[in-house]
Amino acid sequence: MSRTHLKERLQEGVLLLDGAMGTQLIMRGAEPGKCNEYLNVESPDIVMSIHRAYSKAGSEAVITNTFGANRYALGRVGYGDYVMEMNLTAARLARQAVGEGRYVLGDIGPSGDFLEPLGNLKPQELRDAFTAQAEALKTGGVDGFIIETMTALDEAEIAVQAVKLVADGLPVFASMAFDKAGEDFRTMMGVDVSSAVERMVSLRVDAVGFNCGTISLDEYVELAGRYVAAVRATGRDVPVLAEPNAGSPELVEGKAVYKVTAEEFAAAVEKIRTAGVRIIGGCCGTGPAHIEAVVALFAG
Repeated sequence: MSRTHLKERLQEGVLLLDGAMGTQLIMRGAEPGKCNEYLNVESPDIVMSIHRAYSKAGSEAVITNTFGANRYALGRVGYGDYVMEMNLTAARLARQAVGEGRYVLGDIGPSGDFLEPLGNLKPQELRDAFTAQAEALKTGGVDGFIIETMTALDEAEIAVQAVKLVADGLPVFASMAFDKAGEDFRTMMGVDVSSAVERMVSLRVDAVGFNCGTISLDEYVELAGRYVAAVRATGRDVPVLAEPNAGSPELVEGKAVYKVTAEEFAAAVEKIRTAGVRIIGGCCGTGPAHIEAVVALFAG
């Protein structure tokens, strides 16, 4: 089955993404705290099995196992020289796992440091790092890019600019992680919804949204409504993306456990869709069962 260009697909109704990668890797035997991205090279069958499970559950697009595959994040675990290999391999694994009938999004997460003067990152060096990652993902055959879990606007902006340098018409999604702050929502770096939306929309990304964070399912629904309203206030028709966690983890016998059921997650996602969100997936704690429940609810 062939697929239309992802930008065209975004105009045809809700696009269903996959769920978490990290928690699924751990469930399949990956050691917590190790470099998940190195599993693309060391244990490709595990990574492919996750992509296949999400595709079977009904995900129309899967996300590469490259969240921390920039040279800064990899450098902290001794793999700074493996950026090209890990990203290229991850993109090819995802494509091999799901075939030509599904979309593959290249995942780009934060560097894990701060730009000057708060941290040691220099803007051009950070831009070069994100560009190198995006180039490898594109060479591997992705259909688009998703920049996720950003908390600082300056880093998010540099990431978008870097990816656009090599995207060559492929869509670029930009997502930030929010926490509840009184009656408002803000990222760890204090960015509010309106500021995030206005900056990302001004950069002409193909979708804006949120993922991860430390909020409840009901709060994700509230955040979705605020995001949709903020986008409408810009006067531009930009799809909103939402990837909520399966609630907050609880420590059970030394392990982080997400207790939100697939049905509870799907019910919240239905409300998020009703709020006007057009790209939906799951983040921490979600798995193929959550996606399958969403598919069933949407079909009903």
